[in-house]
Amino acid sequence: MPEMLEQLVDSLLYEGYALYPYTPGATKNATPTPFGIVYPPRYAATLTSTFDHLELRCVLEAPPDAALAAEVRFLAAGGDRHKAVEQRIDLAGKMVGALDGAPIELEKRISGDGGVELVIGVSLQTRALRDGTFEVSVRVENRTECPSGIDRAAALTYSLLSTHPIARVSGGRFISPLERLCPSINTYPVLATSTDDAVVGAAIVLPDHPQIAPESRGGLFDSTEIEEALLLHVQVLTDDERADIEEQDDPTLKEMLARASAATPEDIMALHGRVTIRDPAPEVNRPPETNSPPTEPPGLEDPRAGQDEAVIDGVTFRRGGKVVIRPSPDADLHARMLDGRTATIERIFTDYDGKMHLGVTVDDDPGQELMRDTGRYLFFFAPEVEVIDL
Repeated sequence: MPEMLEQLVDSLLYEGYALYPYTPGATKNATPTPFGIVYPPRYAATLTSTFDHLELRCVLEAPPDAALAAEVRFLAAGGDRHKAVEQRIDLAGKMVGALDGAPIELEKRISGDGGVELVIGVSLQTRALRDGTFEVSVRVENRTECPSGIDRAAALTYSLLSTHPIARVSGGRFISPLERLCPSINTYPVLATSTDDAVVGAAIVLPDHPQIAPESRGGLFDSTEIEEALLLHVQVLTDDERADIEEQDDPTLKEMLARASAATPEDIMALHGRVTIRDPAPEVNRPPETNSPPTEPPGLEDPRAGQDEAVIDGVTFRRGGKVVIRPSPDADLHARMLDGRTATIERIFTDYDGKMHLGVTVDDDPGQELMRDTGRYLFFFAPEVEVIDL
């Protein structure tokens, strides 16, 4: 796996792993809150919001002899609270065409916390589409048995945490899921490399081609937050808080603390922001320079004037006419407070969809003249007012 892709997956894998101040006594670290959970089937069946599988689906543009491979990265519970151990399952590469209707399937057993053995099924397959592309599917199933009636904290011991499937191709390119939507399950596929030869099923919503800032000192388990602030937070941890973290004997946490504590003032300043200075791009067909202001084309109508009159559903609305405001029951609070008030039509506008908007001022409002002079109108649709014939 390319180094930049490896760094990205490592960062995503530990998103939310532990949160500042990283101590076991902190409420937000007492119960782990990982992303990308694949629960055991017995527990997942008890709730509509839980899954015992995930499936990454995307469209691949490649010849049938292109090589397609997949892997799954996740964390398995390895102790109290958030402590977990990184795991990886690889599916060897195979030709795209050979996977059409003939998936690679693998079942693997991994020893987890407290003697729990996780049973995981992974499959990779393709399906030829009419336009010559292929739909790729990477499916991950948690087949682990667990006792019935357990709570969420106990279920995490039998779960895959921060699960991230990755599909990679040699000799082809993936099409952005934003362009060719395929319904994935329990994961968010994004293009992960500049050459579009890898897709990551992220546990959080990300744009295509996410990148780690070159100034980054490394993950702090909050990679979508402001790293400068997080580093400063680590710098001001008390001696007692540092001792609590060390006593957890979590190598991942201890490594983060040591790395963040070693950051110099220059390292932190580099995270404050970046300015790129370059020569401006040449302008094409730029008119000659002049100090004179642009002139308005002749006969141009003032878009602020609106229409003098409009007929909607047989009712005539005229500028300067009177209406009684009758907002609908689902109108906002400010509109409903004006129910029954008399108003003057100041402007009539019709939008591009042909819908009419009436700009009015309220007649018994002491600031009516000021609102009229400054063009600050209240807008209603035709059904929300009743014309008064004077």
